Amino acid sequence: MRFPNWLDVYGDKSFRGDCPREDVELATFWNQLCPELRKRAWHTENEGKRNHEKSRMKGQLKGVSDIVVIGAPPLIIEMKRQDHTKSRWQDGQLEFLKACHEAGAMVCIALGYKSALEAVEEWKSILQLEKT
Repeated sequence: MRFPNWLDVYGDKSFRGDCPREDVELATFWNQLCPELRKRAWHTENEGKRNHEKSRMKGQLKGVSDIVVIGAPPLIIEMKRQDHTKSRWQDGQLEFLKACHEAGAMVCIALGYKSALEAVEEWKSILQLEKT
């Protein structure tokens, strides 16, 4: 995978080897996320085939990131496998991340659940700095 310069990447981009699938990493992330943040975080199911009814919905965003946490600024995380060469960009993902970045959100790629949790901790520290 190639990462644009404006997009922060959490994790070791040089890692190659066996690693869990993205859905396993996401499940582990949600299990590790503190209950306070789970109340204002969600995952949008974008993978797989969309049924006919969903595809007719107007205004449906394409490429919505895996993890969205409400805050000021919001945190937008796209989860990829720890070995990012085993991951692919889906249609609209970069465009969604760019739009959120330009709107002032903290956006990033996390290579595995541990990297996503690191991004959350950094985001929380940014929120604390802005309160002072």
